[in-house]
Amino acid sequence: MDLKNLSVEELLKLISPSSDVIQELRARDVLRTKNIVGEAGEYYAIKFYNKVDTKIYEVNKQLPNLTLAGKTTKNVDALSRDGKIYSIKCVSSSNGTTGSFWNPDGIRNNEKTFDYLVIVILDEEYGVDKILELSWEDFMKYKRFNKRMNNFNISVTKKLTEKFKVIYKK
Repeated sequence: MDLKNLSVEELLKLISPSSDVIQELRARDVLRTKNIVGEAGEYYAIKFYNKVDTKIYEVNKQLPNLTLAGKTTKNVDALSRDGKIYSIKCVSSSNGTTGSFWNPDGIRNNEKTFDYLVIVILDEEYGVDKILELSWEDFMKYKRFNKRMNNFNISVTKKLTEKFKVIYKK
């Protein structure tokens, strides 16, 4: 298939929910919603924490195994065996902004909704560039309020990637 000869509309249909690639990722339970970047991040984080592919990732025995939470669970993406709650966010470049953290009133009141925030930073080809881990306290220090959306997010900056626990770097 010569992509140069396709219209923008035809190209967009190649990444539509009915595309073969998207359907295969759904069949493998990688994609559960329409948030492709977010779910790719969850997949990579779970795979890395669970040490599934030691050919790619150096095994870090200090990381817990994680279980994916149900897709309707707000602000909770994974759980560890010892009951720790993980929120996983994914950005498509090393200077992006994470997805939203809802429950702004609870966050303002320091109502802890997760123990750890895992930020997966993708490279240009949707592979993993870095994985960062922040504690709830780190999140509270670096969160930013988005007034228009009435929620919080984290800006992934060079300073952030240098300051916090990098659990994987390509």
